[in-house]
Amino acid sequence: MTDTKSQPGKTLIVKLGAIGDVCLVLPAAWKLHRAGHEIHWLCGKTVAPLLACYSWIHPIVADESLILRSRNFGTLREIARLWRILLGTQYDQCALLQFDRRYRILTVFTRARRTLLLDRADRLRNLVGERPHTAEYARILCGAATEFTREEFAPVAPDRLPENPMPRTGKTRIALVPGGARNLLNDDYQRRWPIASYRALAQLLLDCGYEVVLTGGPGDQWVTEHFAGLPLENRIGAWKLPQTVVFYQSCDCVVTHDTGPLHLAGLTDCGLVAIFGATAPSKCLPRRSRVVALWGGARLACRPCYDGKTFPSCETVACMASVSPLAVLHSVTQVLQSADLPWKIEEVDAEA
Repeated sequence: MTDTKSQPGKTLIVKLGAIGDVCLVLPAAWKLHRAGHEIHWLCGKTVAPLLACYSWIHPIVADESLILRSRNFGTLREIARLWRILLGTQYDQCALLQFDRRYRILTVFTRARRTLLLDRADRLRNLVGERPHTAEYARILCGAATEFTREEFAPVAPDRLPENPMPRTGKTRIALVPGGARNLLNDDYQRRWPIASYRALAQLLLDCGYEVVLTGGPGDQWVTEHFAGLPLENRIGAWKLPQTVVFYQSCDCVVTHDTGPLHLAGLTDCGLVAIFGATAPSKCLPRRSRVVALWGGARLACRPCYDGKTFPSCETVACMASVSPLAVLHSVTQVLQSADLPWKIEEVDAEA
């Protein structure tokens, strides 16, 4: 691996999405930047506004929908546009942090002294098991030792953000993220906590006198009808990623499952309660204080079932359903009551 301290230069990171994956690469990119590297990042249109909030990152924006979905002149034109941009710079290293081989065409003509490619068949270039992916990306990208401190790979907060789109009201503010777990190619319903459980939790939080706010992307509007009649604020689809990060910073706690906003909230210092089942929280849980993961299905032999590529079909998603609204409320209360609660993973089942 390259010694980043003795050989600083320009590094090109190719990681178009998703939101969570990009956030997990940020600590490694920050480590390179601090060692003297100039960071250029080929990213998708969805995450570009977030990366633009980091003054030390130079985003190169690609239209991932053309690259992944289309097979026409628009695809060729987009690829050619990116080739022209990348040909203009000599890089010390190009890190293609995508397993999907289709992305390799984007860097065919990139001038780089060293190229890194992820490969599931090569242990050195694969993300190992249930280890934190922040550390795994650092190992692959930076040549970091396998021994590391949690602090070194804590989430990296943006250094330039817009104003808060929703000023505080004076009440304890709790944000819920009942949608998500979707991208351009897949709908991973196995990662979502049941919508009925989110509604029950919303009612419990309202009964406590808290301000409850629904958040999510434009594609999450389908959840709105499930909260009809509850006196809460609906901001689903209202903000871009930078505004969402600023809003989460104003929250006392965010409740979500394994989806993009989990990582956006992780970039702030708000309380965070994350619900897991089919995926293992050890891979992606933000390593900072006031973060609690509830890992459902503690007695299920089939958990986790995600193999890094796909989820098996599951009619019940019993692991997620086993996490009760009362168990989540208990964790929210813990987070609210402690300013320095260490991050933790709690295994729960239907009896919790």
